[in-house]
Amino acid sequence: MKSIEHEIQKAFFKWIDMRKGQVKCLDLFHCVPNGGKRGLYEAARLKAEGVRAGVLDTQLPVARGGFIGLAIEFKAPDANPTKEQRERAERLMVEGWCVAFCWSWESAARVTLGYVGMAHLQLDCDCD
Repeated sequence: MKSIEHEIQKAFFKWIDMRKGQVKCLDLFHCVPNGGKRGLYEAARLKAEGVRAGVLDTQLPVARGGFIGLAIEFKAPDANPTKEQRERAERLMVEGWCVAFCWSWESAARVTLGYVGMAHLQLDCDCD
């Protein structure tokens, strides 16, 4: 994961940690450490274990609003989703997932609050 994306995702999980007492299901939000540069041996080992191109960064496996889960992919401000990420997102949506691409922790937090039916809550976090 690029450094900027890492910082955005880290800030989002700082916000999650601050809010999970208020919104209990947020403790189920997790990252999927699927990307990154690896050596040939490690890449082959992880591929054999099920690592797949295009898997989105985070998942909240909680059903809300007619969806069966929420997946968020974090992107640096100047980056776009890869072809594999767009295809994975489309497949997830067909299967009933809510999917978002977010370029800031604040946008991910707003998506999450809307998803869990708590859009009225303020972000209230110095997470940067």
